[in-house]
Amino acid sequence: MGNGPGLVVTGASGRMGQTLIRLAQASDKLHLVGCVERSGHPWIGRDVGEAMGGSRLGVTVTDDALEAFAKAQAVVDFTSPAASVEFAALAAQARAVHVIGTTGLEPDHIARIDAAARHATIIRAGNMSLGVNLLVRLTRKVAAALDADWDIEIVEAHHRMKVDAPSGTALMLGQAAAEGRGVSLDDTRVSGRDGITGARAKGSIGFSAIRGGDIVGEHDVIFAGEGERVILRHLATDRAIFARGALRAAVWGQGQKPGHYDMMDVLGI
Repeated sequence: MGNGPGLVVTGASGRMGQTLIRLAQASDKLHLVGCVERSGHPWIGRDVGEAMGGSRLGVTVTDDALEAFAKAQAVVDFTSPAASVEFAALAAQARAVHVIGTTGLEPDHIARIDAAARHATIIRAGNMSLGVNLLVRLTRKVAAALDADWDIEIVEAHHRMKVDAPSGTALMLGQAAAEGRGVSLDDTRVSGRDGITGARAKGSIGFSAIRGGDIVGEHDVIFAGEGERVILRHLATDRAIFARGALRAAVWGQGQKPGHYDMMDVLGI
């Protein structure tokens, strides 16, 4: 059991939730004080360590998020868009730093998170890994250096259980490419080609999504010119990289002013 800020993990039974719990137990910068699951989940009322198939950790899984958050200085949340929006309001009420790794957020979800961030420290990123955030920065720089004669295509691959596409990381990369080009992603984005699509529109930013097996996460940003290509790539082989980044963000957020931050702020890049 570590020292430092008290941490609550939401979605405790999920793959990310369990990874976060294991890493928090091994950390000397945080200590686990709560675990949250949805109402009716079979883990409710059980010690989370035993529910995970191990020894007791002294933390009981609850469906009362506000009660759990009230004991914490940080909440780490990889759940669903609707749940994350609710948790943002509750974490703000509890004055806890809220780290959001949830993907698939729509503009109205983000607007509600922005509202909570007026009163609380929220750190949100489509991907929490150091390598991906460096890739985002590189993508912006390369897109700024290459004109619209270079086609941009973002190809991502994830496990068969992922429910949203393109991935949050792919959209981060597309946004970075659009910013580098000085254009709007909404105006240039092309996803899911099928059938007789016609020639590619100049300046468009394409997305392709692969789903299968247990792929943790792979992202390629392809800049395709006449006679040459530049490919930026990140391969994730262990989802612990996302959990480690999220825990780092939870520690970094302590003492920060209310606001809506991202991993670029945490990493200082």
